[in-house]
Amino acid sequence: MAIATFGAGCFWGIELTFQKTKGVTSTSVGYTGGTTENPTYEDVCTGQSMHAEVVQVEYDPSIVSYEDLLDVLWECHDPTTMNRQGPDRGTQYRSAIYFHSPEQEVSAKLSKSKLGQSGRFGSPIVTEITPAPKYYIAEDYHQKYLEKRGMDNCH
Repeated sequence: MAIATFGAGCFWGIELTFQKTKGVTSTSVGYTGGTTENPTYEDVCTGQSMHAEVVQVEYDPSIVSYEDLLDVLWECHDPTTMNRQGPDRGTQYRSAIYFHSPEQEVSAKLSKSKLGQSGRFGSPIVTEITPAPKYYIAEDYHQKYLEKRGMDNCH
């Protein structure tokens, strides 16, 4: 198994998207990329913690590649908006790829570059690509939030 960590706005929606991806064995939502130790949802919502809402994906590379997961990421959000997805605004909603290996870093940067050159988006891609810092799992009530409520999207 391997791990991938992505930020793409509200973590509820991206978790559900990755849960439906063949080869993904588990997901959790949480916070990463900030300065506050053991942040709570309330800490992250203030914008003061500098953490992003993220999904951490465990996947089987023999079934789904990291590059395929990157394709899912690009499809499930707008990577051209700084600190915003839909109606959600703030640094916690930033577009981010947190890599766990040098291979993931290379793949993420290549994927972002190819997408940027494709002309698919009219604006530059602002997705940050950085080493995966400490991941803090979110409170239990956030895990599988949409699935528990029989919903298929955040908005």
